[in-house]
Amino acid sequence: MHQYRVFDACTLHFKSLIATCLAIVVALVGLGTGRSALAQTGAAATFPERQVRIVVPFPAGGASDIVARLFAKELGEAWKQTVLVENKPGASGHLGAQYVANAKPDGHTLVLADMSTFTMSPALMPGLTYNPGKELTPVVIAAFSPHILVVKNQMPVNNFDEFIAYAKAQKYPLSSGVTLGTAVHLAGIVMSQGLGFEMNFIGYKGGAQVVSDLAGGQIDSALNSFLATYGMVKAGNFKLIAVASPKRFSQIPDTPAISEKIPDFVTGSFQGMMTATGTPPAIIEKINAEVQRIAATPEVQKRLTELGSDAVTLSPKEVQQWISDQTAFWGKVIKDNNVKLQ
Repeated sequence: MHQYRVFDACTLHFKSLIATCLAIVVALVGLGTGRSALAQTGAAATFPERQVRIVVPFPAGGASDIVARLFAKELGEAWKQTVLVENKPGASGHLGAQYVANAKPDGHTLVLADMSTFTMSPALMPGLTYNPGKELTPVVIAAFSPHILVVKNQMPVNNFDEFIAYAKAQKYPLSSGVTLGTAVHLAGIVMSQGLGFEMNFIGYKGGAQVVSDLAGGQIDSALNSFLATYGMVKAGNFKLIAVASPKRFSQIPDTPAISEKIPDFVTGSFQGMMTATGTPPAIIEKINAEVQRIAATPEVQKRLTELGSDAVTLSPKEVQQWISDQTAFWGKVIKDNNVKLQ
């Protein structure tokens, strides 16, 4: 009995010692975590500490460049710091993106581009020298401008239902002008499959030549950006049939959404910012909140409307989930249809 009592006493002492050690460890871990959180909060409070650079990985004058300069001006005024827009085109947008991925992860260097640059490239460009999904972290999606479906004036249709019936009745697939391997090409594949007919995709180097040939009647149709195309619709160069927004687009409320026929069909230009992975989450949250605040102001809302865009309100986590979902979706489309870059 005495031996058992000694054993019990030692056991209780040992358990007490372990509990004390665990409490100390938890306290130290909590202290470290608290210090880390305080450091992040402090970094966000003083951000930006110097000039901020927004890299646009495309030439000046395009949609990404226009949106970047719109927000750079407003961010500079809000932060009392210079916010510089720098164009670094090349490698289908990845030259500038890789530059940002290699920058110091402190939020002072951002890339602003159509997010399809990052969601489609893993499947389309397996030879990339960096991994955008791992080396870049999403910050915010600032604006969305949908694709619109347009057809040549000579086509005997005036609305979406007539277009679908006409396409299904043709002996040969209708032609559609696209830049091969881009969002409009992949979206065109999904749209035609969802509507139940084939299309003959004609490759172009850029959207400008697509709309030019459509206006001349050399091709039957195009799914192209609202920004680059709607002006020619208003000028009577071709007919507007449908829009690829989640619901009817505010700028063209009488035009049916493709999603009315194909649930959840949404494609277009999602202009967003990313920064180097490792940037403190508190800084990412601060930039996200500031961009969303600016996007909600009447002046910026007016300018976005003029550009054929709507503001987007997503948190960094929601943007990350959106990118993950889009990357998986378009990767499957690319694989299933054996899409290759020319």
